[in-house]
Amino acid sequence: MSTTLLRPSSLFHSFSTPFSSIAKAPTPFHLKATMMGESEIKEEVGGSERKKIFVAGATGGTGKRIVEQLLAKGFAVKAGVRDVDKAKSSFAGSNQFLEFVKADVTEGSTKLAEAIGDDSDAVVCATGFRRSWDLFAPWKVDNFGTVNLVDACNKCSVKRFVLVSSILVNGAAMGQILNPAYVFLNVLGLTLIAKLQAEQYIRKSGINYTIVRPGGLRNDPPKGNIVMEPEDTLYDGSISRDQVAEVAVEALLQPESSYKVVEIVARTEAPKRSFEELFGSIKQR
Repeated sequence: MSTTLLRPSSLFHSFSTPFSSIAKAPTPFHLKATMMGESEIKEEVGGSERKKIFVAGATGGTGKRIVEQLLAKGFAVKAGVRDVDKAKSSFAGSNQFLEFVKADVTEGSTKLAEAIGDDSDAVVCATGFRRSWDLFAPWKVDNFGTVNLVDACNKCSVKRFVLVSSILVNGAAMGQILNPAYVFLNVLGLTLIAKLQAEQYIRKSGINYTIVRPGGLRNDPPKGNIVMEPEDTLYDGSISRDQVAEVAVEALLQPESSYKVVEIVARTEAPKRSFEELFGSIKQR
């Protein structure tokens, strides 16, 4: 592993860069419950029903890519956004399988449950606070907001939850307390600590979760193949938002992703591996 530390400014970029739409023809999918109460989403050839995924943070740099990739995979998407009209204008064209609903993760679980509704099969959380002078913003969004989403899932009987988090959230336990990225992000309202506590809440909630911890987020196209490691392993490296979105979507499709925390970066020297192999290489804790 490289010992080059991640530049603090590269770990979080603003969620403002659009991406080209994906033209792949969608394929219907269905939700299959396993005997252990877990769930996976598998392809159903010739089927007509689309499973609906609620995406929080749907207009963000990563969230928007998740929405597009879900639609390309044959899902219907309910995009949870703070401003519906603004959100509609940020997506090119129209799609009958894309629905926009007002949802603010900071406003509590009851309103979120109304937005998620009884027709959502899973929730993907790709929220992130907007940089401001409000030092409590990371806690309002990355901690309490995520907790509100989990509680809303329980109220709606949604059993599947995917969270996009970050590497280094547990940097202190990893001996990375002086890592510039860890220091920088925690100066901004203890961002990584807020995320870590939200992760801990998810893991204790009983919901079937996958927590995806990407390295520094890049807006440019992918360079290199995805490297997936267990939690509290990676402390440097970066990855394209396109690949982060791909991992989040594949987490819904791969049964091996259930109840796991995975860390991801991209490396040009890494071999290309299937998502079944990537998720299968990570053990549950």
